[in-house]
Order: sequence, then structure tokens, then C-alpha cells
Amino acid sequence: MPAATTEAESIEPQSLKKLSIKSLKRALDLFSPVHGQFPPPDAEAKKIRLSHKMKVAYGGVEPVSQPPRQPDRSNEQTGTSSALALPGPEGSKSTQKGVTENALVVGPTFQPKGLNSIATSGKSTTVIPANVSSYERNFSTSALMERIPSRWPRPEWHAPWKNYRVIQGHLGWVRSVAFDPSNEWFCTGSADRTIKIWDVATGVLKLTLTGHIEQVRGLAVSNRHTYMFSAGDDKQVKCWDLEQNKVIRSYHGHLSGVYCLALHPTLDVLLTGGRDSVCRVWDIRTKMQIFALTGHDNTVCSVFTRPTDPQVVTGSHDTTIKFWDLRYGKTMTTLTHHKKSVRAMTLHPKENAFASASADNTKKFSLPKGEFCHNMLSQQKTIINAMAVNEDGVMVTGGDNGSIWFWDWKSGHSFQQSETIVQPGSLESEAGIYAACYDQTGSRLVTCEADKTIKMWKEDENATPETHPVNFKPPKEIRRF
Repeated sequence: MPAATTEAESIEPQSLKKLSIKSLKRALDLFSPVHGQFPPPDAEAKKIRLSHKMKVAYGGVEPVSQPPRQPDRSNEQTGTSSALALPGPEGSKSTQKGVTENALVVGPTFQPKGLNSIATSGKSTTVIPANVSSYERNFSTSALMERIPSRWPRPEWHAPWKNYRVIQGHLGWVRSVAFDPSNEWFCTGSADRTIKIWDVATGVLKLTLTGHIEQVRGLAVSNRHTYMFSAGDDKQVKCWDLEQNKVIRSYHGHLSGVYCLALHPTLDVLLTGGRDSVCRVWDIRTKMQIFALTGHDNTVCSVFTRPTDPQVVTGSHDTTIKFWDLRYGKTMTTLTHHKKSVRAMTLHPKENAFASASADNTKKFSLPKGEFCHNMLSQQKTIINAMAVNEDGVMVTGGDNGSIWFWDWKSGHSFQQSETIVQPGSLESEAGIYAACYDQTGSRLVTCEADKTIKMWKEDENATPETHPVNFKPPKEIRRF
């Protein structure tokens, strides 16, 4: 007896790490004999699991009594049973020949067989007796369905955008921007009542135009004529001849400040929306007002046009988006999905779809009917003043708090969330983005900001999918409004 105690005491001292590794190895040897492979499915465990799921789903439903069926004579000769074959694992219990009662057979293959399947002894099958209640036979339940992977489209990879140039020159908030169709210059309108024209390649000031007596809120450059159009808080809409660099026409009729402006792509028609809740349609040459599109209850702050119906789409502070029939000057459709002011909208250059931004959400709609597609997958949680999208499907939204978010158009995933940096000497509260526009190629972005600067952005050439992977999780629930 003393010898046994001495033998028990002479145990080799081992560290805690070595003991835990030993224990882990022992557990692996015990429970996973074939490393790197899943253990074979256990038929009995699967049967218990399915039975429990069905009882949970249909425990309170009384089984329906069914009249006894006449046995099938043709099947008796071959020793078959009228059975329902369902997929089951290999190695299940075999059936005896000559089973003639109605039974539920869990078959060996993964393809479900039809009724009256032959249960021979060569194949491994499991027989569940037919005297089980009816809810145990009902396998087409939501509790037993396999989980389907999300059908939400995966976002395409886009390189992150970076600020590569800051242009200074305006003496007030920069409120509007538009690009020349030749992509050589762009113009900006400001609260200092001037319009400045800048070179795209170098960012050098080329020209300053004066004439407005309030801040310039809207700009557009015609691709059919040598004209530029501007609108401002002074109720004026002006047409500038860029060969003479002076105003050649003014369009009078707005009762208050003009907040947005758009040119029709195929007709000589100009559209302006303002604080008088009206979108006005002007003939460019004759200066006549063709229509006053009335129906909004508050300021019309965003408008865009397209060649086919609906040719005019307006967004307003009354939270609605309206489609207009340009032939009769009447409302075609009113979209009431937003809960806050629709301050910005953008039309996709290729697809028949547009996006609208509000403080509550950014939403995507299809055209021409205006069917709601989906919300963007995250909320910027600020007032969004500007948005734009290019042909590559990169949408940008600029907020009142200086946040600039880049989105994948197809999936609605925000792949980059940046904050603009205010210029030295500016207040932190002046980090606001009022306008954004891509150039004609979609490779350069210009943002106009409250710190009196214009910032130019481009994609990071050094970024790769490995350095900036897409961190995307499909949404669990999809909102229908």
C-alpha cells in the first residue's frame, strides 16, 4: 500500500498549457476521429430533431382522421409499401421485404422520390410507422425549410475617393455648381452674388460674372447652345451668352427666391423651382412662361428633367416628389414615401431610375412609373443638400454637417463615409456641403461648401480590394416603403 502511494506521487510535473493541449487532443481524438471532415449524419438524431420541430409548430393542431385506403395489388407482388420517400443519411436501418402498411420512408439519397417507391433490402432506409399523427407527416413547413441565402445584390468594389484639390476664391457660401459639356471648365455660384468659372485641369479661375443681387442658388450649362443659366434668391433667372460673357435674357415671374434649375435635354425649355411652391417652365428663346406647375404645398427645392415621360420630376419641402406631364402641365404621380423635405435628387445616367435624399432616408425609385425600389442600407442622419451619381454606379451625398458619403448604387451599401475638413479660420459649423457634381467622365467630383471653398475629389489609384475590402452585411429585413 505504501508503495502504491509513492508511485502515485511520482507524477511528472506538467505546465497548464501542456495539459490543456493534451486535453484538447484527447477530445479531438474522441469526438472527431477524421480531422478536417464532418462526422456522418446521425439518422436517429435527425429523426428526433424533425419530430420535435413538427411538434413545436403543429402541437396544438388535432390530427385529421383519414379513411383507410385499399392496398395496391400491384405493389403487393413485389413486396412494396405505399410510402413516402424522403431524403435520409446512409447507414440508416434497413427495411424488411414484404412491408405492406402505409409508412413514411426516409430514403438514402438526397433527391426526394415519388410515392410508391420500392423499399428493397439493398438500400438503407428508415421506416417511420404510419400510425404517427398527421402533423408529423407534414414536412413542408416553415420550421423545416432550409435557410435560403440572402438575395440582396452584393455591392461592387469601388476605390475610395480622396480630396486632391481645394479651390478658394469666393467670398461667401458656395451654393451651386455645373460642368461644361466639353469638360474643360465648370462654374460655381455663391452667396457673394458672383458666378466664377474655373479650369477643370488646373483649378485656376478663368472668369467672374456679376449681375445677381442675391446668392446664386442654381446653375446649368446648355449642351445645345453657348448659353449658361443661373437662378438666385433675387427672384431672377438669367441666361448668359458665353461668347459675350453677359446676360442676354431674363425670365421674370417667380414671386420669391429661385432654389433649383434644370435644362431639358432635347427641348429648348428651362425649368425653375422656388420658394413660391411652383415649378415654372420657360421657353428659352421667347422668355415666355409655358407652364406654372402648381401642386406643391411648400418650396420646390430640387428638379431634374429627362427626354421621356415623366419629363419633369420635382422634390419639395412638403416631403413629396411629383411627376409632371409636360404636354398638359398636370401632375402624373405623387410619391409620398419621404417624411422630411426632399432637398436633393439625382437621375442615374444609364438606368431608368433615380434617387432622392431626405433627412429621414435616401430612397431609390424606378422610372417611368416611380415604383419604390429600396432604401439605402444606412442613414446619414443629417440634412442632405446635394447628391450625384456617375455611370460607374458611385453615388455621393453631401450633408449639412460636412459628412460626405459614397454609395454603391446597385446594392445601396455605403462603402465610404468621410468628413470634410473646414479651412483654417472657418468655424466648425461651416463644414456643410451645398452642391455636388461629377464631371462628364464621372472620374472627378466637385463639392461646394459653406467654408467658401470648392473641393475636388478623385478615386485613390493605389487602393485595391485587398487594401480596402467591402465590409457588407445584407439587410435582415427589407422595408417596403
